[in-house]
Amino acid sequence: MARFAFLLLLFLSACAGMKEEALGPLNLRPAEFATLPGWQDENFQDFATAFSRSCARILKSDPAKNFGPLPEAGTMALWQERCREFAALDSQNAAMLRTFFESRFRPYEVRAGDEVKGLFTGYYEASLRGSRTRKGPYRIPLYTRPDDLVMVDLGEFRDELKGQRIAGRVVTGQLKPYEDRAAIVAGQWPHNDKVLVWVDDAVDAFFVQVQGSGVVEMDDGSLMRIGYAGQNGHIYTAIGRELIKRQSLSKEDVSMQAIEQWLKAHPEQADEIMNTNRSYVFFKMNEEAEQGPQGGEGVALTPQRSLAVDRSLLPYGLPLWVDIEATDQRLQIKRLMIAQDTGGAIRGPVRGDFFWGHGAQAEAMAGPMKSDGRYWALLPR
Repeated sequence: MARFAFLLLLFLSACAGMKEEALGPLNLRPAEFATLPGWQDENFQDFATAFSRSCARILKSDPAKNFGPLPEAGTMALWQERCREFAALDSQNAAMLRTFFESRFRPYEVRAGDEVKGLFTGYYEASLRGSRTRKGPYRIPLYTRPDDLVMVDLGEFRDELKGQRIAGRVVTGQLKPYEDRAAIVAGQWPHNDKVLVWVDDAVDAFFVQVQGSGVVEMDDGSLMRIGYAGQNGHIYTAIGRELIKRQSLSKEDVSMQAIEQWLKAHPEQADEIMNTNRSYVFFKMNEEAEQGPQGGEGVALTPQRSLAVDRSLLPYGLPLWVDIEATDQRLQIKRLMIAQDTGGAIRGPVRGDFFWGHGAQAEAMAGPMKSDGRYWALLPR
């Protein structure tokens, strides 16, 4: 998942037949907990873990700093007070946790202009097979971040550029574009020795870059959890959209699984299709593998409690009550989540990416997820 986020780069929102995410200005409308769909049924299971992980980061922050890009969220000092209060509670007592949030926070409906609904997709932690050395079927490299890659947050230089980033290499004092995906996978760049792990499938290697993190089952029986370490600065392009353009898939049929199946069924065309996405993600080993993949906030993600949002609009650590409509026979999702990640395809005030976790079931749930939904931000009273 990422630091700037693991660049969830989900292609589903860009190629789906549904409406694009709402991109109007962010508006907040005061609400009451009694009006939140399903609030009284929340058991807070696993949410306490997710919130505690964000609190650990919040408590280390400068109290005088703003909580993030949302002015109504206040300062870090206010959130640090709430985090200390939360730490004193019994995390298994749903009634106590409900009372805490109702007395210390107030919900605000998040709107994009006057639009209350937006697009919600899903993502998961991918699984691969790999080796530390190039041998046998393990011939596809996943690279570590090269030393000459410079990533720039333009928002640090101008307020009007908040949320925009570029990357490149410094050449004679000037920042120049980095090699694109096609050049890197062809070995036409100066860092072919920067291999973190060799995997056995080029399509799997592509999808772990889409997801931003994964678990590699090594040939010696061990596991290596890898996470986002950087990106080459080229704009992410949805290959699902490219397959629709070429009439290889239809809007109605496109999904992560459908795209993966098509690529593996057409190996002679797969490289060309994947290279239409010029973005390339670099990885590192996740030293905190037992806790799970790290999100953009820099804390381990919690399955079905961590949400990726537009980081330029909503702050990390923000609790969000979500109401996501059912798709593909799934139950509706009504629960408390927390903004802990972001991604290149996550844009707009009402836009979310739901982290399902790791494994085959998580992949099956995340792949086809293209749902309408809405959420409420919980801000300190």
